[in-house]
Amino acid sequence: MSVSNAKIAVIGLGYVGLPLAVEFGKKFPTVGFDIDTDRISELQTGYDATLEVEETDLKTSSKLGFAADASDIADCNVYIVTVPTPIDRHKNPDLSPLMGASQAVGACLSKNDVVIYESTVYPGATEEDCVPLLEQVSGLKFNQDFFVGYSPERINPGDKEHRLPSIKKVTSGSTPEAADYVDDLYKAIITAGTHKAPSIRVAEAAKVIENTQRDVNIALINELSRIFSRLDIDTLAVLEAAGTKWNFLPFRPGLVGGHCIGVDPYYLTHKAQAAGYHPEMILAGRRTNDEMGKHIVADLIKEMINQDIKVQGANVLVLGFTFKENCPDIRNTKVIDVVNELRDYGVLPHIHDPNASHSEANREYGINLIDEPESGKYEAIILAVAHNHYKNLGVQKIREWGRNDHVLFDLKYVFDRDSVDLRM
Repeated sequence: MSVSNAKIAVIGLGYVGLPLAVEFGKKFPTVGFDIDTDRISELQTGYDATLEVEETDLKTSSKLGFAADASDIADCNVYIVTVPTPIDRHKNPDLSPLMGASQAVGACLSKNDVVIYESTVYPGATEEDCVPLLEQVSGLKFNQDFFVGYSPERINPGDKEHRLPSIKKVTSGSTPEAADYVDDLYKAIITAGTHKAPSIRVAEAAKVIENTQRDVNIALINELSRIFSRLDIDTLAVLEAAGTKWNFLPFRPGLVGGHCIGVDPYYLTHKAQAAGYHPEMILAGRRTNDEMGKHIVADLIKEMINQDIKVQGANVLVLGFTFKENCPDIRNTKVIDVVNELRDYGVLPHIHDPNASHSEANREYGINLIDEPESGKYEAIILAVAHNHYKNLGVQKIREWGRNDHVLFDLKYVFDRDSVDLRM
């Protein structure tokens, strides 16, 4: 097996798939495939709505093409699956996008082809769930007629410093030869190097614990912030003091959403429970982080009452709706928890975000984002996402949106403690 004749299809052109297709398209004949025809049309014009890839990068990826028709990837010999792996409303893994992609790839497979999965899954999913479907649809035999690899994605949306080539890549394969092939393929585009895991299951487990570890650590800090709030101690001041020790980890309290940290732990806990083990610490951390929206709104309501501001029917401005700063990604945003909790108190939330798509927010959450906040209108303002847009405006401008008596709650430590009414 040699990568020199690789013709690659990247299945799914979101935050993960598009940067991958662009990098491979600089070295190998590559087709970026997505079932969303609007997405394909957009990319063909040189524009990426996720803002992960610049127009110049799309143009310099000289061997890259785009397609929404599966017939256009039938002659590829490497298929890389980068579709979402969300959870359902019961917090269980939803593998339907992954199974749909596997079925589409299976229909294209030929002898000696390689299928590589990047989507986050629980350990065993590639070989236990995806491979049987590939065999069934293609009529080919696993590890005899076709081979499989797993190389977990490590894309950080909105991060312009840590880009795909500069992030070390974990690779794996279903046979020693397949593992070498997958590793050589990624070495061609990853300047930071690769780490070849001893098995696909190890690579799957490594991915799912990366974000589980972060989730548990943030849950600890969120719990500490609840304790310090009751003790009337500024949480950030405590964290800055503790951070002077060389091995103290610099986590901050806050809402934990997004496509990774707020989702991946449920894939691991699902598999753990199927194996007869109840993962108490991981699930406790998830509960802590999932409840932060309620705590935030409860603190706001208490402060409004303390300042003799009427709660029922109050207008509350929520600044930021994406799951993190300076990116348009609203997947699994926990700001929606804050919005829903405000509504439960009879408050009228008004949500503004300069980065989020108005149509996507409406389609996914039924939220109508406002174009611009109104001066002097709001009884309370919640700075929920630390977009540079809000930092550049400054606290004085943001305060102008509030009524004479209002509460400014800074969830992200954007402004000095003395210039806001509440912080986490």
